[in-house]
Amino acid sequence: MRTIAALLLFPLFAMAQSSPTGVIRGKVISATTEEPVFGVNVVVVGTTRGASTDVEGGFTIANLPTGTYAVRASGVGYTAIIETDIVVNGIRPADVVIRLAESELTVEGVQVTASYFQKLPDKPVSTLTQSNEEIRRLPGGLEDVVRAISILPGVAQVQGGRNDLIVRGGAPSENLFIIDNIEVPNINHFGTQGASGGPLSYINLDYVRETSFSTGGFGSRYGDKLSSVLTINLRDGRDDQLGGKATISASQFGLNLEGPISQGNTFLFSARRSYLDFIFKAAGFGFVPEYWDFLTKAQFRLGPKDELRIIGVAALDNVRFFNDTEDQRFDNSRVLGSNQNQLVGGVTWKHLFGSGFTSVTVSRVDVSFDFLQSDSLLQPIFRNDSREVETTVRGDVVWLLPGKLELTGGIASKTIAFRSDLSLRPFGTNFGQVLSLSSSLRTGGWKGSAYAQAAKTFGATRIIAGVRGDYFDLIESPMVFAPRLSLSHAVNPVLNLNASVGRYYQAPSYIWLVSNPQNRSLDPIRADQVVLGTDLQLRPDTKVSLEVYRKWYDDYPASTSRTYLVMANTGAGFGGSEDGYAAFGVDPLVNGGDGNAQGIELLVQKKLSEVPCYGTVSVSYNVSEFRALDGVLRPSSWDQRWIVNVGGGYVFDDHWEVSTKFRLSTGRPYTPFGPGGVQDPAQYNTLRVGTNHSLDVRVDRRWKFDRWNLVTYIDIQNIYNRQPLDVPRFSERTGSVETNDSIGLLPTIGISAEF
Repeated sequence: MRTIAALLLFPLFAMAQSSPTGVIRGKVISATTEEPVFGVNVVVVGTTRGASTDVEGGFTIANLPTGTYAVRASGVGYTAIIETDIVVNGIRPADVVIRLAESELTVEGVQVTASYFQKLPDKPVSTLTQSNEEIRRLPGGLEDVVRAISILPGVAQVQGGRNDLIVRGGAPSENLFIIDNIEVPNINHFGTQGASGGPLSYINLDYVRETSFSTGGFGSRYGDKLSSVLTINLRDGRDDQLGGKATISASQFGLNLEGPISQGNTFLFSARRSYLDFIFKAAGFGFVPEYWDFLTKAQFRLGPKDELRIIGVAALDNVRFFNDTEDQRFDNSRVLGSNQNQLVGGVTWKHLFGSGFTSVTVSRVDVSFDFLQSDSLLQPIFRNDSREVETTVRGDVVWLLPGKLELTGGIASKTIAFRSDLSLRPFGTNFGQVLSLSSSLRTGGWKGSAYAQAAKTFGATRIIAGVRGDYFDLIESPMVFAPRLSLSHAVNPVLNLNASVGRYYQAPSYIWLVSNPQNRSLDPIRADQVVLGTDLQLRPDTKVSLEVYRKWYDDYPASTSRTYLVMANTGAGFGGSEDGYAAFGVDPLVNGGDGNAQGIELLVQKKLSEVPCYGTVSVSYNVSEFRALDGVLRPSSWDQRWIVNVGGGYVFDDHWEVSTKFRLSTGRPYTPFGPGGVQDPAQYNTLRVGTNHSLDVRVDRRWKFDRWNLVTYIDIQNIYNRQPLDVPRFSERTGSVETNDSIGLLPTIGISAEF
């Protein structure tokens, strides 16, 4: 530990640190129409420093000592809001976009103070927004936008070191990702095909302005997913001069560059590479994962009302095997190798027209998969060489009519190209079935969608009603309609009652449709959801929310050959032979599964304010059960009943910050092994892993110099070194049941130079 501390405390002792000043600048826009708001007062909380917005909604507050600030924005006819976690570093301006909602509630004799919390106009329930800084400093989060979600109520972690999202009892395939208005199937390296997991996100946090995560009750704009929506908004590049950042962190190193292209037009670019291959090889591992990822964005102002954004993302993943020894060959025979290339590109044009805005996005997502698993004699067991390409055109409009009636609508067209070559030699599962497969397919399809939504506030009650239609021409019932309704009632300025009810549909994953010819007759999966909740603002920087929910699943694909198996229990972890390749849909499937999920969730949030501490407490009790063709209602494979997260930190000054996170979760179900490693379908998911808990601690230190900054941190995961408990596995080599080897205490270091 002394060596690690020295790395934090020793960057260039010979150089005297300076005390630079910095700038906060930004733009204030309407939360509904996104039009600039003129004449808004923006004040740095705790000071007398401030500015008023100009006709373009812009403001600048200069000559601020470096540190972390909050700003208060208030204007006539708008609800005052406080934006926190604005880091002034003296190297580049701290840019902030403030969205002001029109003031609706007035109570005689009650003065409404500015709040650190604001509801999104179209997501009144089950939604939490996180800023870049809140994600960055999360202990154990590895500055990963997906891992930051794990502290939220209702989100279960299947396995340490994985980003599989299990949201309110749903499957890993039920989650939607949106990057700057582009829908992306998965944002993780080494992703699970047809699902949403992987070890690490490929989105560079340095370029993320904020994320919004909805665990249910989302509006009709979002479809073809059942459980959650993660929206990632990227920031624009700096427009004053060229700058960047060089970083080495827990698993990768990288370089960022950003700056102006011309007056009012900017770019940003990043390239990162893992160095896990060097570590794994030096440690004698039989397989080595390596990856690259790239992100670029260009923003062009075509006029006062028009903007063009171009983004591109690439993630290149490769696994190399070393089979020099008998032990390595045996260990590698239990690993499903995954080589992947994910390419995302898109162009968005946005036009403001005074009472609203329109946007048009053209995007393309191209993902190629190369999965391979061989036995200890290096003979292939399973091979999947496939490619999924989606080309999408979507248009959206937001229109604020007289009487403050908000109308939102849109249409989308998605052209699909898919090819696959799959082979599975006769393979015996632990449950006694023998599977085999040889399939080759080249096909194309089309998805279309349209939605309409209306929102209006009646006194203290806001109502949002919408309907969505989705069409997919490769399935048996191509057209579905999904109505949704939500409301929020302000009992007083600090207490709200919230509710949402809706129907959600999701098409089967592409790989399920092509793995077995019978699967092309599948219908969409349906889920009906109800959410009831309340939120109470104890003080401007502290809020408590309580929600209960219930989800009814129907038409879930279930196996006709493994009658205990429903596809809701697949898609997490690294998969392969140990789950009988179930996640790839190799079984003949029919829409015969159903299930339900319900729970209660408590969330307490304290934002960073003049009281220089922040924190989150979330407590969830969740139950999820599914029924396959054998008619038995069983706990879901991801059914973790109790999940508790306690995290927070303290900012001592503009140099030092300490944060910590404690997580406890009861164990998920698994099927016991009998003699010879045989598993009885009647015992499916009847035992549970023990309770897991861990404590992570992080210390950040910032160093200020005249022309650059150094940011360092120590992040210690599982500081009291408790071995995580996981589902046991059977070793054919030893003929015994063994626990998965997991990493206990894990210290990591991060060093970034900003210039």
